Amino acid sequence: LKEYEHILGILRSMALVIERSPDSFASLDEEAIRTHFLLQLNGHYEGAASGETFNTAGKTDILIRVNNRNVFIAECKFWRGAKSFSAAVDQLLSYLSWRDSKCALLIFNPTRDSSAVRGKMHEVMIARGEYRKTIMHNPDGDSRYVFVKSSDPGREIQIHAMLFDMPRQEAG
Repeated sequence: LKEYEHILGILRSMALVIERSPDSFASLDEEAIRTHFLLQLNGHYEGAASGETFNTAGKTDILIRVNNRNVFIAECKFWRGAKSFSAAVDQLLSYLSWRDSKCALLIFNPTRDSSAVRGKMHEVMIARGEYRKTIMHNPDGDSRYVFVKSSDPGREIQIHAMLFDMPRQEAG
């Protein structure tokens, strides 16, 4: 759990970089933003963080392996509504093997209505069949949930949902 919290802290620090230098990120797509997160993670994990790395049923956006063990898996998406967010949850769950129990969703929010988006994310998470409980839900911050996969109902999975406001370049 300590390692998981450390990784989440690195991701939060990167979010502050984005907020403080919005012009540097306004034109970037999901892959380019993910690369910035990976740069920060690799500074701490000596190159052990990778992007678009195959794990179980597909390529996850962020994977950190330490001593040949996955310590963190994350999926990055732009907020495009509740249905798209639920599909991102499906995608993340499909990447987890029976050994993987801690993961995250990094949602980049171009709409700026963060409170409403966080509320919708929470509604989606608690309505899912895999949902078991909410560990924490901060309407102004992150949320963490316990899920189980139908293929392994005895194994709890922690999903940490993070929302990052992303500046977008104005047309014109």
